[in-house]
Amino acid sequence: MDILTLLPFIVLIGAMFLMTRSAKKKQAAAAQMRNDMQPGTGVRTIGGMYATVKEVHDDTVLLEIAPGVHAIYAKNAVGAVLDDAEYNRIVHGDDDELDADGTVVPDDASSLTGEPGADKADVAKIDLGKDEAADDDAESKDDAAAKDAKGEGKADGETGTK
Repeated sequence: MDILTLLPFIVLIGAMFLMTRSAKKKQAAAAQMRNDMQPGTGVRTIGGMYATVKEVHDDTVLLEIAPGVHAIYAKNAVGAVLDDAEYNRIVHGDDDELDADGTVVPDDASSLTGEPGADKADVAKIDLGKDEAADDDAESKDDAAAKDAKGEGKADGETGTK
């Protein structure tokens, strides 16, 4: 047999070996995570439910899914063990990041236009970079266009007369 004939089989076997190796590493990491669970830890099940671990047994865990509501789950049903900050942020809505810097994002743009309760007449005009001469030229062009539409301002013999 020639080496070129065996090459595709060797590559295929090598790829299968690498895939099973990475899958075994992921399974070992998940098993280690489940074995490290402690009572009081927040977890997310594979179904997406968040709960607190109350008791850990060999193959099962007792989870508190609501105050006073307990359920027994298989350890394999735990999808992730969460740290306290992440669990509190998701379940209780605690957001320590906003409390730390005090930044509050307004729901509307009213706070960007001036002080609350300020009269709209008191709000200063925003300079958009236009000069008044350009505004006067634009107004004179608008007036000329209006006169052309009415047929005014043109003498006989000029282009555009009726």
